[in-house]
Amino acid sequence: MLHDLNGFVEQLVTQWGYLGIIAAMVLENVIPPIPSELIMPLAGFYVGQGHLNFVGVVLAGLLGTVLGTLPWYGIGRLVNEERLKQWTARHGRWVGLSVEDLDKSRVWFKNHGAAVVFWGRLIPAIRTLISVPAGVEQMPFGPFLFWTTAGSLVWNLALTTAGWALGRNWQQVLLAIKPVEGLVNKLIALAILAVVALLGLRLWKQRNSST
Repeated sequence: MLHDLNGFVEQLVTQWGYLGIIAAMVLENVIPPIPSELIMPLAGFYVGQGHLNFVGVVLAGLLGTVLGTLPWYGIGRLVNEERLKQWTARHGRWVGLSVEDLDKSRVWFKNHGAAVVFWGRLIPAIRTLISVPAGVEQMPFGPFLFWTTAGSLVWNLALTTAGWALGRNWQQVLLAIKPVEGLVNKLIALAILAVVALLGLRLWKQRNSST
């Protein structure tokens, strides 16, 4: 699969240049299996070969990234506050969640959302979907766009520079990041299991206390 993705991305960048980078990065954010760790280092390699301009590559990657985050942010916004509160009021007790908890999480995201979005764009495995909670928590579009752009700029700049520096060994970037992504995925899975176990324990205690 990696070989097929490599060929697809290489064809896009080779034939379409900056437009290909934009398209590839939009797809990377909409379809997570296409990794930016493959796209931007390849573009950096072409910079080293003199086929593309470094600033143009970074800006093209940044534009594609930002455009690709907007659908996820929009999906989050569709799950508006009123719907969330209605669902929580009706069904929240089954997962140990109250409307008050929802309000607290919104306040927390309001205070720390900028850092969450910025650093989330730098973490493999969750960088694509970090826009969803920003939308769900009604993060204003202006701050969301600013911090998404800032985090994405750092990420794309680092990948492009690495690809430029490594030259024909640009694929080493993806190979180096893959283990980190795998570790993050495992930690996320463990966190989900822990939450499920905690909720199950809470429900069990509630049922025992009511009998």
